[in-house]
Amino acid sequence: MRNEIIDASGLELNDKLVSIKRVTKVVKGGRHMRFSALVVVGDGNGHVGAGIGKAAEIPEAIRKGKEDATKHLVTVARDENESITHDQIGKYGSAVLLMKRAPQGTGVIAGGPARIVCDMAGIKNIRTKSLGSNNKQNVVQAAIAGLAGLKSPEEVAMNRGKSVADIRA
Repeated sequence: MRNEIIDASGLELNDKLVSIKRVTKVVKGGRHMRFSALVVVGDGNGHVGAGIGKAAEIPEAIRKGKEDATKHLVTVARDENESITHDQIGKYGSAVLLMKRAPQGTGVIAGGPARIVCDMAGIKNIRTKSLGSNNKQNVVQAAIAGLAGLKSPEEVAMNRGKSVADIRA
């Protein structure tokens, strides 16, 4: 299972803030302001997660976002070039993210939200293109959904009952 939740207690996680939004609710006494923070966490070694935190103050919203992100970590299959193992399309809502593997030295070619997710996952060589919605929350979730769906050559070989050499050929 790729979408399993990993126990974050043993991982050294870094976090990166993707966006902060000021959210207003109109009530009888006036406007009620709160903040929503989108945070991505990762260890730079194949684990990444995203979370949203909402609170009256920005630091509290960021803290809640980090907590939420650590609860939703996924494992990313990477190859020897620190790229993804195969081309993948990630979808979430109306956001679609096309991810293509890249050779050594390409770097991370990605837009803002997708770049942050790739950096936090430890991917050094990848090409991405955001199709559909450019909503930051949905693009981040689409990137994580795509990365969670990656399979290593060992997994594919095991499922097909073949050797890894037959799969790579």
